Amino acid sequence: MNFHDSIWHPLFETWLSEDVGTGDHSSLASILVSGEAQSRLLLKEDGVIAGLELAAALFKYIDPSVQFTLKAKDGEYLPKGTLLAEASGSAHSLLKGERLMLNLMQRLSGIATQTHQVVQKVKGTGLTILDTRKTTPGLRTLEKWAVTQGGGKNHRMGLFDMIMLKDNHIDAAGGIDNAVLRTKEYLATNKLNLKVEVETRNLDEVRQALFHKVDRIMFDNFSPEQCREGVKLVNGAAETEASGGISLENIYEYAQTGVDFISVGALTHSVKALDISFKTTLLV
Repeated sequence: MNFHDSIWHPLFETWLSEDVGTGDHSSLASILVSGEAQSRLLLKEDGVIAGLELAAALFKYIDPSVQFTLKAKDGEYLPKGTLLAEASGSAHSLLKGERLMLNLMQRLSGIATQTHQVVQKVKGTGLTILDTRKTTPGLRTLEKWAVTQGGGKNHRMGLFDMIMLKDNHIDAAGGIDNAVLRTKEYLATNKLNLKVEVETRNLDEVRQALFHKVDRIMFDNFSPEQCREGVKLVNGAAETEASGGISLENIYEYAQTGVDFISVGALTHSVKALDISFKTTLLV
């Protein structure tokens, strides 16, 4: 992802406006405008880094004269104590971007690290770990990118790039038959080429989804044994996905059922930020 592209500038401006407002009065009041400083970005716990290129682009936007030198790469699993980057330039500029940069990097790295842990749990099974739409409003693109840095893959980006008939759609439509038939008619009428996934709650609903030849069938809150039965029933006629009630403790058991995908909402909605620090020293 090219964070130096100008398409990111409106977001940078929105984020900075929220934090800086009428000015960084703490720095303006205590540090000479001519003050130069040097900062070191340090990793304080083991984890996967996500957001270094974003940090570099952010500081370039704040002050093009700031030198931000990367010492590591996004997507790397690194040990506590690793020097991630060095920055030098105006003390005001470095302090202006410090908290915003850390907030973004700590959250994105937390997502990448958690994803890495999940992916490692199912390594060798051939299973693909997916994220969900359970993201922070306004940060979906970044949070889903962070998932890929940890080794996961993205499910749909939003409501627009895939049809996913969940329980509420199915119940409101009067059942899977009505929901899928209306969906196929809608796609044909509007000349849309979108994959169709159906969420199922039991094996009878799996059979109904199979009858309509949908692209993917989700086993929602199935036990591992039910998933195994579902995979056998589908027998390769559609992609299969397990979701709901899956944790780091039981995910390997689900991975052994033969499903193609497991989607994990916790990758983005329940994340512990990775501990990263930005230490700044005044030079002149």
